[in-house]
Amino acid sequence: MKNKRDKKGGRDESRSRKRGGDSPRSRKESAREAYARREPSSPKGAPKSAKAIVLEVFSNSPDTVFTMRQVTRRLGVVDQHGREQVQKLVKALVQENKLLAVDEDKYMMNLKVEIITGRVDLANSKYAYIVSQEREEDIRVHVEHLQYAMDGDLVKVEVLPSVRGGRQEGVVVEVLERSRTELVGLMELSKNFGFVVPDFKRLYFDVFVGERHLNGAETGDKVLVRILEWPDRPGKNPTGEVVRVFGPAGEHEAEIHSIMAEFGLPFEFPEAVEEEAESMSENIPAGEIAKRRDFRDVTTFTIDPADAKDFDDALSIQKLENGNWEIGVHIADVTHYVHPRSMLEKEAFHRATSVYLVDRTIPMLPERLSNGLCSLRPQEEKLTFSVVFEIDDNGKLYDTWYGRTIIYSDRRFSYEEAQERIETGEGDFAEEINTLNNIAKKLQAKRFKNGAISFETVEVKFKLDENGKPLSVYVKERKDAHKLIEEFMLLANKRVAEFVHGLGKGKKRPTMVYRTHGSPDPDKLSTFSIFARKFGYKVDVEGDISEELNHLTAEIEGKPEQSVLQNLAIRTMAKAKYSTEPEGHFGLAFAHYSHFTSPIRRYPDMMAHRLLQHYLDGGKSEDKEAFEERCRHSSEMEKRAADAERASIKYKQVEFMKDTIGNQYKGIVSGVTEWGIFVEIEENKCEGMVRLADINDDYYELDADNYRIIGRQTKRIISFGDEVLVEVKSANLADRTIDLELVETLKQH
Repeated sequence: MKNKRDKKGGRDESRSRKRGGDSPRSRKESAREAYARREPSSPKGAPKSAKAIVLEVFSNSPDTVFTMRQVTRRLGVVDQHGREQVQKLVKALVQENKLLAVDEDKYMMNLKVEIITGRVDLANSKYAYIVSQEREEDIRVHVEHLQYAMDGDLVKVEVLPSVRGGRQEGVVVEVLERSRTELVGLMELSKNFGFVVPDFKRLYFDVFVGERHLNGAETGDKVLVRILEWPDRPGKNPTGEVVRVFGPAGEHEAEIHSIMAEFGLPFEFPEAVEEEAESMSENIPAGEIAKRRDFRDVTTFTIDPADAKDFDDALSIQKLENGNWEIGVHIADVTHYVHPRSMLEKEAFHRATSVYLVDRTIPMLPERLSNGLCSLRPQEEKLTFSVVFEIDDNGKLYDTWYGRTIIYSDRRFSYEEAQERIETGEGDFAEEINTLNNIAKKLQAKRFKNGAISFETVEVKFKLDENGKPLSVYVKERKDAHKLIEEFMLLANKRVAEFVHGLGKGKKRPTMVYRTHGSPDPDKLSTFSIFARKFGYKVDVEGDISEELNHLTAEIEGKPEQSVLQNLAIRTMAKAKYSTEPEGHFGLAFAHYSHFTSPIRRYPDMMAHRLLQHYLDGGKSEDKEAFEERCRHSSEMEKRAADAERASIKYKQVEFMKDTIGNQYKGIVSGVTEWGIFVEIEENKCEGMVRLADINDDYYELDADNYRIIGRQTKRIISFGDEVLVEVKSANLADRTIDLELVETLKQH
């Protein structure tokens, strides 16, 4: 809850959020003083342990040396048995290094200061965890001791002796590095000043903005505020200036721009980068063509989404004299245009990936390159970097060639057009597309036989009107045309990784950028098997996991629980990442895998292109640590892009559901918490919450071990996976949440 402002319109700069305790303390307050002032506590309503009660005597006076007699007196212990028990507890605390034995029969708090550095992970508006490589266990810090540190900040923390059942706590003594100094939020104006309430709900303070720094923002506007000054004493708010006004909250452009700013996505390219891109010539010199393998006379085409503007991959196909096929995977030769140490290179590395929001693309490269010079547009000669296979009708691979090429795309197909040729066998290039499709099916079958996971992730798409308002929500269907392209891209990525990996042995293997994916976490997998069992499916965690998961995929296909179970299964697995370590890809069942096929939109693919060409030219291994650092950055930026994409989808889902209030839908219980149950609507995959307080027939309690809620009086059970009928109660655009009302349970698992 926020402190109210001065109703007389006076200046009140002490508007801290008191969600988790007092306003943030002064940076100058010592960790020891802060610790002494803390109330020793245990979980609310739970009795304190005898050991915690004894420790309170010392923690309330951390600089005092106590005799055993003084301790027992403060505790009110007068009998001999009680004194003996206290003595045992004191000695146990000495063993735990929480107390120091100063002399015979004299003890005090162990105030030896332990300082660590780590990143802030805000758990909620009450406390954060400090994640540090110096400790296995994260350190909990309550917001009043965070010194205004935010999520992702690098901080120095003084670790305090624990009085909370073993949970180690600390106090931030210095913010070493701010992850960001700009925040997105809602402007609330008073007479001569305003406050920006951050969109990030876990943030525990608002930002004060003086009159001269409002820059035209009005109450209800979504804005981007830059922090100018951090408080140096308790009870104050950071002060800032509005640097962008996005417009009234709830409007399409305002909300999408807010999401872009929230995740630190760029709004435009620097002028110097645009100028560098525009200065490039479209003409391809004859000398450059002479260096390349010429595919201009070979049948070549692209297959992409109907609304795509950048085409970074093409396929060529021709029959060889021996009866096999020569199939070329031709990728835009981005690194021919983007040179190391150029402005374009610097910006591409910084962005690391294109970002696909519901209504727009935020490209990694300027339009001049992404949609022009590098895009493999039809009836145009284009420079490419290719992987060319000799392969037979059964998908058996005989030879692979790698190198720079020039192509001429004969046709640009949409997925729908290619699918029509697969289904009817008619139309231009139908024979070539069907040949590729038949070989792709053989390649896919081999992958699955070797242990690849066959999950089909659900992709939610929107039909928007000219103002960005969602008219419908649907799930994108993947057909053979999509899978055709996917199989040849997978094969190219795999072969590039295998080729570079095979150039050396052990520590002498050349540096390469790999796409890696670890095996599922055993504990998460065990939990998932319990979930699956509630739907009537068996997943043997002791068996062949790939085989078990593929069997499950086949069983749940087309059923209401398909989306929920697949999403849960994916969460059991390690996150895919970029690395110079050839650790393999579990999901694809490839020992070595790279990303080579999308350099227009992914910086790691540009790195792979440069490394491959360097080794084809006979170059020595590149600096591994330098490339590893770029891999880490690329993985982080990929996660940021995915989070932004999810946020934009969630916003549009909420906006769509705002026009359906009062409508009823079938759904499936996709999560249970102590305050409500989540329900995924079957028709459009929108997820909302039924609050327990709104289920009026009983008082419901969470049974966390069995993923269900139980009515106290009726013993009615609602479990994860149950099919239910819900009514849309409200849709909150500011919070991106949907509130549902439970109408009835249709089917229980």
